[in-house]
Amino acid sequence: MYPFIRLIKEQLKFRNAPPMGLLDTHVSHHICWPWDIDPWMELNNGRTLTLFDLARMPFSTRTGMFRALRANGWGMAVAGNTTRYRRRVRAFHRFSTETRLLGWDGRFLYVEQAMWRKGEALNHILIRLAATDANGILPPDKLIAAMGYPGRERPEMPRWVTAWIEADSQRIWPPVRHG
Repeated sequence: MYPFIRLIKEQLKFRNAPPMGLLDTHVSHHICWPWDIDPWMELNNGRTLTLFDLARMPFSTRTGMFRALRANGWGMAVAGNTTRYRRRVRAFHRFSTETRLLGWDGRFLYVEQAMWRKGEALNHILIRLAATDANGILPPDKLIAAMGYPGRERPEMPRWVTAWIEADSQRIWPPVRHG
């Protein structure tokens, strides 16, 4: 089940936080609870994605993204990601998550998130987000304008991000069935 109580807690915790600029970094703090662990007694990989999701919510609020989506009846969907799991997170470990928008292209927004504990990177994710309306994917420039940045030029994204976009575009869709 989705951790709605944690989601509400994150939103309440940052309800009075100052607004952020479009490319600023949001930092949130989390605890790995016993119900977040897997049979190997560490943070479950699926729950890691959920915790990244929870960290994106106040980021969306503070940047004005949530307000723009809601005001226009638009939605937001994860359209892809690549994740690196590098360090174990055990029950009751406290860690922070940094979230920032790296940029966007003609279809998607690209958000980077990293989990940190005692100065050490634990996990890292690049997420491709799609703003949506009744007709499908909404051009990101339209969302960025609705957030209060009309005519904002797209920032140059890091090479590793553009390389991932290029590599991912080579994947076949739909996948080939082998069974």
